[in-house]
This record gives sequence, C-alpha cells and structure tokens, in this order.
Amino acid sequence: MKQGLELGHQETISIVVTEEMAASFAGQMVHPVLSTVHMVYYMEWAGRKVILPFLEEGEEGIGATIHIRHIAPAPIGKRVDFTATVIERTDNKVVCQVKAEHDRAVVGEGEFVQVILPLAKIKANINRMK
Repeated sequence: MKQGLELGHQETISIVVTEEMAASFAGQMVHPVLSTVHMVYYMEWAGRKVILPFLEEGEEGIGATIHIRHIAPAPIGKRVDFTATVIERTDNKVVCQVKAEHDRAVVGEGEFVQVILPLAKIKANINRMK
C-alpha cells in the first residue's frame, strides 16, 4: 500500500432506498425497508473507497471480516449515508468503523476489515479453489 492513508480518513456513499434494496426472499418483499444484505454491501463499498487511492499497482483489497449490527429501519425512499472511517492500518490491513444513517436514526454500525494482497496471490487462491 502507498503511504498517506491516515487514521480518521473517511469515505461516504449516499443512496436512496429502492424496492430492489428491500428485505425480500424468493422474490417476495418481507419489509419495505433496506435489507441487511444491501446495508452490508454499501458498508463494504464505502470501505473499498477508503483503500482505492492507496493501492499499489498489482495490489488489491479483499474483505476479511465484517461485524455489523442492524439497528433501525430505512424505509423505501429514505436517503441513507454510509461512512467508513479508518481506525487501524498496517502494511497489509485496513480496519474501518462503518456506519449507515439517515435523518432519523443510525441504521447500522460495525467494523469492516480488508486485507491488502498481491493480485497474483488472490488469483492463485481463486484458481486453487476451482
């Protein structure tokens, strides 16, 4: 990883909850709110935005761990902001506090860990699993 990624660095993604993001199973909507699956997706995406400018050529980040709590609903039509904040960094690991919130509540929060590896090693690991 390139130098310069400091503790406290943040990236944010904002979305508006759509029907496609609602809690659904087998094509049937269960609740007209942001699903936990989609919340995790956007938390990871915000964390990825943190590392992108600092990856060296031939490096890539890979999600290693995510611990989250889904605290409050975000109804369809609600704008939700997802923020990742660097709380720990080593040569090959970035830990972010992640938070999803809207104007009425914190929707979810937790921690997302990414490991930075040579892309060749990631590809080799994938090929080994085929």
